[in-house]
Amino acid sequence: MATYETEIHTGGGGWQSDAPLSLSIANRDESVPEDGRPSTGTTVTWSGDQGNGSVTFFDEGSRFEGTAQFPGEGPVGYRGRAQD
Repeated sequence: MATYETEIHTGGGGWQSDAPLSLSIANRDESVPEDGRPSTGTTVTWSGDQGNGSVTFFDEGSRFEGTAQFPGEGPVGYRGRAQD
C-alpha cells in the first residue's frame, strides 16, 4: 500500500494540508502494489459517497497531481508526496 501526505488547493486559499491518501489496487495484476507505489503515468479515478477525484502519479510513484471533490465542497486541486 502506498500512503501520501496530501494538500488541496482552493481558489484563493493556496495549498493547505489535507488527510493522508492510502492506495492498494489489485485485480489480475497489481496496479498499486501492496508493498510499493504506482508506476509513473498511472492514473487513479474514484467516485463515491465520500467524494471523487482523479490523480496521476509521477517520479516512480513518489508524488501525484490531480483534482478532488469532497461532499459539500467544490472541486479543488489535489496533490501529494509519498510518505517514507
